[in-house]
Amino acid sequence: MIDEEDPESVTPADVSMRLVSAAEGRRPGPVPLGEVSEKELVLEARDGDMDAFALLVERRTPGLVAFLRRMLGDVEDARDVAQLTFVKVWQNLRKYDASFAFSTWLFRIAGNLAIDALRSRGSRTRTETESFRLVRGGAADDSAVTGLARDEIRRVFEACSTVLSEKQKLVFVLREFEERDNAEIAVVLSCRESTVRNHLFQARRLLRAEITRRFPEYVPDRGEVDA
Repeated sequence: MIDEEDPESVTPADVSMRLVSAAEGRRPGPVPLGEVSEKELVLEARDGDMDAFALLVERRTPGLVAFLRRMLGDVEDARDVAQLTFVKVWQNLRKYDASFAFSTWLFRIAGNLAIDALRSRGSRTRTETESFRLVRGGAADDSAVTGLARDEIRRVFEACSTVLSEKQKLVFVLREFEERDNAEIAVVLSCRESTVRNHLFQARRLLRAEITRRFPEYVPDRGEVDA
């Protein structure tokens, strides 16, 4: 029999059953979703309340899956890693430091698992981008994607993002997709902000160079940029 007062006694299979229930909108508890703050849910879940945890899962799943889809390039892989993320969260809730935002801690776990998944399958070629400016901060960058249809942007990014390391991709997706600031990304990666800035700079530089090399038709002539 499961002792729900002790998160360590709840197996991944038990948590997975709750995840399925939450994903299908069958909340196990009577508390309406909009009436409990995330902070309250986290504290209750940390005390072993699986109902509170299921509500947390339901709230956070869409955004987490979207983030992981951009990292992994496949929605089924994203769902699998999201589920594993929540299992890890449940198993380690007692270690959660409430001085940090729950979302920061959640993305740290998900980001590490995404990197593991990328390395384990030995490929960085699949990625997802639905609405994305490939590289911000320069006229050439903007012009490189002007007029491209969504499918074409995806194709270009899938081809060019193979030059990025896992950490460069993680920083890039968090900054450009999730619009996280450098300070929060530093917490997610457990590094300095200067390291985040370096990863971001290198990612943008590599993407610019790869787009220029593989898709020169999308890069304007220097005369056009300087005009």
